[in-house]
Amino acid sequence: MVPRITALGRPAEEEATATPAKPSPKPSAESAPFWAAANRGELMIQRCVTTGRFFFYPRTYSPFVTGGDTEWVQVSGRARLYSYIIDFRPPPSFGPGPNVIAVVELAEGPRMMTSLVGVEPDPEKLPLDMELAVEFDQRGEQAVPVFRPVAQ
Repeated sequence: MVPRITALGRPAEEEATATPAKPSPKPSAESAPFWAAANRGELMIQRCVTTGRFFFYPRTYSPFVTGGDTEWVQVSGRARLYSYIIDFRPPPSFGPGPNVIAVVELAEGPRMMTSLVGVEPDPEKLPLDMELAVEFDQRGEQAVPVFRPVAQ
C-alpha cells in the first residue's frame, strides 16, 4: 500500500498533526517603530505634536491636523475591553480555538484590535470595560501585543 502524500509533499498522517506557526506581521515603513518597540516589550503609539492627541494605526501624518507632525510615545499598556468576538473556528495556525478577538481602548484613548489571553472564551467572563494589560506573544522573530485581564 502506498502512503497518501498531501499537496505539501508530506505523508497525510504527518500533516494532520502538524500545526503551522502563527502568522507574523510584516512591518511597513509607517509601522516599523511600533513593531520594533513590541520586540523590546514596549507598547508605543503615535501622538499628534500639535494637538497632543494619541492615535492608532501608524500613519505618516496626524489625522487631527492636515499634514501635522507626529511622534512615537511609549504608553502605559493599560486598556479596557471595548468589544470582542469569540472565534470558534480559527485558522489552523491559531490553534484549536476558541480564541477571543477583541477591540481594546487604550488608557490613552485610541482603540486597537488584538487578542485576549488568560481568559475563558465565555461571554460571562468577558464583561465590557474589563481592565486589561498588554503582554507580548512571540511569533517567530516578531513580538505581537496581546492583552490579559488585570487581576481584580
